[in-house]
Amino acid sequence: MPTLTAADHDHLARSIELAEFGLGRVHPNPMVGALIVRDEKVLGEGWHEECGGPHAEVNAIADAAASGADPAGATLYVSMEPCCHHGKTPPCTDAVIAAGIARVVVASDDPSSKAAGRGLGILRDEGIAVDVADGDLAARARLINQAFRKHARSGRPWILFKSAMTLDGKVATRTGDSQWISDESSRARAHRWRASVDAVAVGIGTALADDPQLTSRVDGVHHQPHRVVFDATARLPLDSKLVTAAPEPALTVVVSRAARRSAVEALELAGADVAVATGENEPARVRSALDQLGARGITSILLEGGPHLAGAFLDAGEIDEVRLFLAPLLLGGRAARDPLEGEGVERISEALRALTLDCERVADDLLISARLREW
Repeated sequence: MPTLTAADHDHLARSIELAEFGLGRVHPNPMVGALIVRDEKVLGEGWHEECGGPHAEVNAIADAAASGADPAGATLYVSMEPCCHHGKTPPCTDAVIAAGIARVVVASDDPSSKAAGRGLGILRDEGIAVDVADGDLAARARLINQAFRKHARSGRPWILFKSAMTLDGKVATRTGDSQWISDESSRARAHRWRASVDAVAVGIGTALADDPQLTSRVDGVHHQPHRVVFDATARLPLDSKLVTAAPEPALTVVVSRAARRSAVEALELAGADVAVATGENEPARVRSALDQLGARGITSILLEGGPHLAGAFLDAGEIDEVRLFLAPLLLGGRAARDPLEGEGVERISEALRALTLDCERVADDLLISARLREW
């Protein structure tokens, strides 16, 4: 692995910053940023701005041209290896070669079957020097595209589990009251998360109790998530906010084979998409549902509960990151709800251990974030 200079690291870090401008805008593509540099002067910058639009490398080349700079002989820094296949746009490798770029420095790989190093091989075959980062920069570049990477490798969406709980670990009182445990600032943060993912998922218990919209209701939203309800027997009311708004934003109801055909047909006639999850138990049906949602192009899901569904996701091994708002409240009560139910593990030694743990103050709440897996 070549040794990158301090300047190389700085420019790659900038490419990752540029990539993050695409958050919530480029589904199902990855977020990618790029810049072109010669003699430590930045000639052009770009990022992937929308699915179907030019990729980061092409935008950086165009930015250089717009300022009158010739990228020939320059170095391209890009947060993910350039694509080499025809999709909605031509291969970025063609654009890089045509621009006369002399060197390409890449922060992370593309694990999809259409890439996986092929683009870098094409560039090397054309005489372009290629360097690939490792260490902290590579990890940072991978982390911003966890949803894309999991979907590329497994076919399933990346799952972010979000919940709000009290100091004694409860998400609802014994009567089921839960509004509102978290602070208004925390709820606004969660609405922004909705706008950054492909879909938001809840169980039928939450849908019946709260009649939610599952939309992002904060200023500046440019994307409304696909709504998903796990509803084994198709009980979601046709006059619920979720159904009456369908099909825009889109709604998928995940049912089991136990659902009455008439109820399924009524949901479909009302504009809902229905997926039939199969399997011998709830974790198996979660995996079946995620396979189908992934096949529909959904790469990331914000799982908002309730505890029964969240427990099934945990038992299925399909929670990738957790974000918990801890509120300065105490509920008590044997029958008060916990954030996660399901079967769980029998021994502490079997518990899932977080790879990272971070804590942030949000108004009166604490936000605890834990990454459970890296793709």
